[in-house]
Amino acid sequence: MPHSGARGAHRGAAGTTTNPFLHHPAAAAAAARTRSTLMRSHPPLAAHLLLLSSSTRRAMASTAAVARAGERRRDRACLVRLMFGEVNDQRCWDKFSAGVAAAEYEEVLGRLSSLITQKVRAHSGNRGNQWDLMAHYVKILDLEEPIARMKVIHVAGTKGKGSTCTFTESILRSCGFHTGLFTSPHLMDVRERFRLDGVDISEEKFLKYFWWCWNKLKEKTDDDIPMPAYFRFLALLAFKIFSAEQVDVAVLEVGLGGKFDATNVVEAPVVCGVSSLGYDHMEILGNTLGEIAGEKAGIFKKGVPAYTAPQQEEAMVALKQRASELGISLQVADPLELYHLKGQHLGLNGEHQYINAGLAVALASTWLEKQGHKDRIPLNRTDPLPDHFIRGLSNACLQGRAQIVPDSQVNSGESINSSLVFYLDGAHSPESMEICAKWFSHVTNDDRRIPSSAEQSQSSKSLKILLFNCMSVRDPMRLLPHLLDASTQNGVYFDLALFVPNQSQYNKLGSNTSPPAEPEQIDLSWQLSLQTVWEKLLQDKGIDSANSSDTSKVFASLLPAIEWLRKNAEENRSTSFQVLVTGSLHLVGDVLRLIKK
Repeated sequence: MPHSGARGAHRGAAGTTTNPFLHHPAAAAAAARTRSTLMRSHPPLAAHLLLLSSSTRRAMASTAAVARAGERRRDRACLVRLMFGEVNDQRCWDKFSAGVAAAEYEEVLGRLSSLITQKVRAHSGNRGNQWDLMAHYVKILDLEEPIARMKVIHVAGTKGKGSTCTFTESILRSCGFHTGLFTSPHLMDVRERFRLDGVDISEEKFLKYFWWCWNKLKEKTDDDIPMPAYFRFLALLAFKIFSAEQVDVAVLEVGLGGKFDATNVVEAPVVCGVSSLGYDHMEILGNTLGEIAGEKAGIFKKGVPAYTAPQQEEAMVALKQRASELGISLQVADPLELYHLKGQHLGLNGEHQYINAGLAVALASTWLEKQGHKDRIPLNRTDPLPDHFIRGLSNACLQGRAQIVPDSQVNSGESINSSLVFYLDGAHSPESMEICAKWFSHVTNDDRRIPSSAEQSQSSKSLKILLFNCMSVRDPMRLLPHLLDASTQNGVYFDLALFVPNQSQYNKLGSNTSPPAEPEQIDLSWQLSLQTVWEKLLQDKGIDSANSSDTSKVFASLLPAIEWLRKNAEENRSTSFQVLVTGSLHLVGDVLRLIKK
């Protein structure tokens, strides 16, 4: 007997359900996305479930619903039905379209975290560490030909290589090219490392390419060829993204060193560059500038032009020696001058950025010339730059480098009152510490771009506060003295220093950042040692206090430190709290994540 009424109207001849909601675009997309997620992350389970009859699937949904109480029970039943398109409730789509995507993204972050094999990136065991495995990974992912065809700009260095890459990409994007940019580390989201046309890769594309690489590598790796370590996987993922998206140019920032870096599988880049060199990762790269420069020069290739920012003599000798061995020319890219920009400002703050911008102009110009676009490059080094170059340089954007962020929570009630401002710079080498201190001194002494008010600016006072942490592989006696000396020489004296552990050390890549619940679980020995170094430096300069708590504090985690700053800023509206956050890009990212919530 045929069915009639609302239920029977949607039964076909074979007795199967033809739910009208399945024709809703949102529902179809939800079902497709959920099935796709399952196929990517759990292929065997997905294959098994898809073979089940509709009646069995309905029974599974019913069983799952009975097994769960209240809201969780209804959610579970709805999820199973949604997976197979057997749902007629728009609310299920609304809830799970976001929930499924978030759960999948968290799972991906967890899998990436599982690839972090060293507690810290700068571990002595990382040097060379079976670098030849990269060739196997490239072959497994069928990336040999795509990488060979890629038009790459490859940049190494100690300071400014990320800024140089950012300027270079922005210039070429302003020239109309489809660009890919790979940088490290990320500050808040791993997708920041992969930019397409100046924008972080979308979550949808990131997940698609992640699972493609992950499943292929999982299928082919074993005890002899294990899964690639964290940064190597990200580099491989970048190559996959840029090849699949068919970018015109791929700008690659070296992760660490050069010779043994995962990005160095590129055998024939269009042009190479080396930004300013200094002392960093010495336990891996060497104890002298010459040794460090030799490692960085490992990206040089025979027949490929190379440029360098101005270097100290010892570093320059090593770079030239490697270039000579390969029979290539190494040219020094002069820093930009103000007149080159026709009155415009660089997109990245700080006087040192003119060095990075000069190198970027040389790299972009050479790339354009090699690709047959001589008409777009500057005619000489003395005239102002072409407009598309200036546009690219002025529009460049990179978080955590000389970045100024007023705290919106403290300042939200006042339209122009900024009583708490964070000055963020990821400096983590002696030389970059000096540059950071000079920048902070300049903007806080002279900068009135963030005034409290006309009246308050005359009577209010300011407090200079340092919020600091650095990785334990770095010597604070090589960092803090440079920061303190450069600050005092430029008229800035810190009223207080706060030392905190990085938030991100507790959960690696997960987005739900939170430190251990119990204070006794937190090891603050490193932060206490930083405080001791700081107090000794103040004492040596004759600016110590009878009580160290007057000049420095150690917090068990970042959140209490931010809350303490906010509380004091709210209680002292006439005081401008100017907080320099530096010593670690990870710390800068953690602060940005907290204050932008």
